[in-house]
Amino acid sequence: MPLVIMGIRQCGKTFISQQFAKENYKHVVYINFIKQEERKTAFYGSKDAETIILNLSAQMRTARFVPGETCIIFDEIQDCPEARTSLKFFKEDGRYDIIATGSLLGVQGYGQEEKKRRKRKAAKQEKGSNSVPVGYEEIVEMYPLDFEEFLWANNMSEEIIDVLRKCLKEETPVPEGIHVAMKTLLYRYVAVGGLPAAVNALLETGDMHAVNTVWHSILKEYRSDMVKYADDKDKPHIRACFNAIPKQLAKDNKKYQWSKVEEGGRGVFYKDSLQWLEDADIARRCYNSHITGLPLEGNAIDNIFKVYTADIGILVAMLGAATRADILLGNLGGYKGAIYENLMADTLIKKGQSLYYLQKDSGLELDFLIRYQGECVPVEVKAKNAQAKSISTVRKHPEKYGVKHFIKFGDYNVGRDGNLLTLPTYMQFLLDLAPEDTVLEPIDMDELTRLAREALGK
Repeated sequence: MPLVIMGIRQCGKTFISQQFAKENYKHVVYINFIKQEERKTAFYGSKDAETIILNLSAQMRTARFVPGETCIIFDEIQDCPEARTSLKFFKEDGRYDIIATGSLLGVQGYGQEEKKRRKRKAAKQEKGSNSVPVGYEEIVEMYPLDFEEFLWANNMSEEIIDVLRKCLKEETPVPEGIHVAMKTLLYRYVAVGGLPAAVNALLETGDMHAVNTVWHSILKEYRSDMVKYADDKDKPHIRACFNAIPKQLAKDNKKYQWSKVEEGGRGVFYKDSLQWLEDADIARRCYNSHITGLPLEGNAIDNIFKVYTADIGILVAMLGAATRADILLGNLGGYKGAIYENLMADTLIKKGQSLYYLQKDSGLELDFLIRYQGECVPVEVKAKNAQAKSISTVRKHPEKYGVKHFIKFGDYNVGRDGNLLTLPTYMQFLLDLAPEDTVLEPIDMDELTRLAREALGK
């Protein structure tokens, strides 16, 4: 089936698609619907693959469309919904492999004003021509680099990562030399984030000014998208929700409050705008839970949540260039809690996890709740080696909270205190959050039939 790669802008979708196509096909046809707007006309009217290929061939005289040997890349496909619809017909046709990428495919409607403009420009549209081809495409989500991938980019050997895995499994301290180096690399990751352009700027120049320049451009592009792809009435609200994320996380109570977005703000004005940021993969909600139990999804409270950026680099960039220097020096001031919590959210998001936490009116708060090895496990995140008072409270009352194991990340080495596992922050990426394997035993139907006959006296 056609492959659709979704993900936040600038996470590397175009690069990896072109790299894969060049290595595996004799011919590659690349179309960018933002830079080559005229290509959209090839998809107006009839959507059958044969007609589209004829239209593209007329526009792209040097392109080679050879059945079985050509990969066609539809880049920025969110700008041409007609091309997204055509994936069904390319699947049915079967002669060409298709890779489609889009940074804002989750943004519903693609912007009503843009849709109206396209309809005026396009020829007569057939009913359902802009529908999503459910069942005719394979969708994967691509994320910015997580910390492990950042380590690979810094040429870290698998042997070093194997040592970390061994220390986690055996719950023994990481050798001091590796421990110190890992903390330094983590500070760099937090300061730079996981978007490839920023990581490359660091690796190629070693100059944080170059990283600042990249992030300035990225944030400008994100804010431009908020203007381009949103309805006019929502544009200021989307930007206000986005700009409010750092100050929301800086509060002692990190619950996202509409009144803190703008003076007099109410959810009725902003809830769709916050959803836009989630659909664009820029931000992610972390929902409060009723209890410390599974399933986490079933216990979530829909209207009580925190909001984190989907990549730690976004938050740091919003805090300003000076923050990067502070992070590298270990001096985070009032934002240290926000940064380290967002780092944990970054890790979980890139592992494909939804985000949950626990907060009670009594003041009890657990930073995150995760499903780990078949149990609900509270996770506390500390910038330094501070005590986690809420975890201490929950540990003292197992009959009330039903929690058997706890994890705390902070500025220390691997250790254990009863049912509390303490880990250095850089070990977050090692958490195995894959669903537990479930092997079903076969049922002997012949034996069941024999028992049935026996019960019937046959």
